[in-house]
Amino acid sequence: MAHSEQSQTSENRLLKSEAILKDFQVSFFAMSRLPSFPWTFVEEDLQSNKSSEFISDILKQTCLHPLCRKFPPSVRFRRLFLSELIKLQEAASCEPLDQLYDALAEVIGAEESSESYKSYLLPGGGAVSLLENVALISEGTTGLVTWEAALYLAEWALEHRQDFTGRSVLELGSGVGLTGITVCRCCSPTSFVFSDCHSTVLQKLKDNVQLNGLNPKTTPEVRVEELDWTSATEEQLRRIRADTVIAADVCSCDADVVYDPDVAVSLVKLLSKIFSCSSPEVLICSTIRNPETYSGFKLQLEKAGIGHQVMTEPVRQVFPYNRLSTIELIRLHR
Repeated sequence: MAHSEQSQTSENRLLKSEAILKDFQVSFFAMSRLPSFPWTFVEEDLQSNKSSEFISDILKQTCLHPLCRKFPPSVRFRRLFLSELIKLQEAASCEPLDQLYDALAEVIGAEESSESYKSYLLPGGGAVSLLENVALISEGTTGLVTWEAALYLAEWALEHRQDFTGRSVLELGSGVGLTGITVCRCCSPTSFVFSDCHSTVLQKLKDNVQLNGLNPKTTPEVRVEELDWTSATEEQLRRIRADTVIAADVCSCDADVVYDPDVAVSLVKLLSKIFSCSSPEVLICSTIRNPETYSGFKLQLEKAGIGHQVMTEPVRQVFPYNRLSTIELIRLHR
């Protein structure tokens, strides 16, 4: 009996270790905040085993992983990450791990950049890798980074693939492309149009779409288009012929990332044109930072004769992001 219990304990410990390694990998490539990493488990492992083996395993899944060589997180992030591992190893008086110090030496001499790669690991394998700006606000736009609502909408799409399979999809305010690329990689649409209006965002979006192996000759057929909400014509929208329209955090537009009433008005006018051209399924996902201004957006919808339904079913957590934010997904109808 004692042997059986010991075997079960060892098996549980192994499963826990594998789960922790996966957490480290997912969080590392998405450049999550370092305090959110499961450091306590590492500390306990080092103290009980007096071995750096688990740190070696972490390195293989992060800094020494092929994905890090191809699409590395920022120099500063890797330096802080490795410094934390070294601090834990030294506190436990473990044998120094050469590969850990070699990895740190590599980033200490590296040049910082205003851009870095973030990779979001997909449940079926592979990753969506994006070149994003380090600063949240850059060149007068918030569209050069991935926001929580885009991650939530991507998770929702992974659980509702049938809403995209075999359909033509238009994304409004695509930003750096996380949601759209996830849909293209995992949900089998026939075509997908990414759109934005800011010239710098459009160029970054084109680069990220190509980075992930998507183009007009692939399946799905993919295009990146400039779409100015204030001047888009019904002819342009009919040419796109979208069966499904999606958008995430498209009403936030200033340095405080709060809802801009003028942007909301432009969005509702565009949605009215879309509904007058066809009868697509429309999904809008928003991080509610200011309930009053978000209610103003819904009031604009109501005035335009556009109804909405709040999608309340829970989604499975796939990507790491701040779960304390209030995020709402609505389905529009007219």
